Amino acid sequence: MPTPRPCPACRTLMATHCFRRQPHGEVVLDLCFPCQGLWFDEFESAQLAPAGVLELFRLLHEHHDDLRQPWPGALRCPGCGERLIEGLDRTKNGHFAYHRCPQRHGRFNSFSAFMMEKGFVRQLNGAEIAELARQVQVVRCSGCGAPVDIRRENVCGHCRSPIVILDPDAVAKALDDYGSRARRQEHVDPHALADALIANERLKSQAEREQRKSRLDADLSDLVLDGAEALWNLLRR
Repeated sequence: MPTPRPCPACRTLMATHCFRRQPHGEVVLDLCFPCQGLWFDEFESAQLAPAGVLELFRLLHEHHDDLRQPWPGALRCPGCGERLIEGLDRTKNGHFAYHRCPQRHGRFNSFSAFMMEKGFVRQLNGAEIAELARQVQVVRCSGCGAPVDIRRENVCGHCRSPIVILDPDAVAKALDDYGSRARRQEHVDPHALADALIANERLKSQAEREQRKSRLDADLSDLVLDGAEALWNLLRR
């Protein structure tokens, strides 16, 4: 097991856990449960096998009641110590925020950003946020832990993460997809290696574009945590 590394947010040592890699082997991830953040070395997110994704969700659920602490303004790479750069990526469920190392050592994601990346949560639209604002006014950003007054803001003013919610339909669809793929990979899948290589090449191309752009430029919310029990019940079926 690799030596534990400091959390980019709180600087305490992160916990290391192994998850299944595609097409075979293991991915070792660093997680900070008090900060609800996880560190991916370059391309590790795409290398997680479907069974590994389900294993990770189970582990996150075990800690969903842990006390959450807000992230500081500056996050540091656990490898080189450089300040991480904020970024936004997009899936069919909406945008999610992350922080990446300028030296390409990896990226730091909140738990809920990872859930959006993998299709378990979705971004709220304007009408949904307006209705929620009439009921609760302020939510906590699951991206950085800061309070967000959704009567005035549609994204976190601290880290720019959008407001998201656990979507039961998305959960059911994602669980079915990951479960089916995990069962297929119990056998030799001739397409698994090609899929992993294509995903890695896409991430590499994106990282190169971001690096070129940086040279030129020289909450997610408690709503996700509130739905964790529903996710766990589905995982146990």
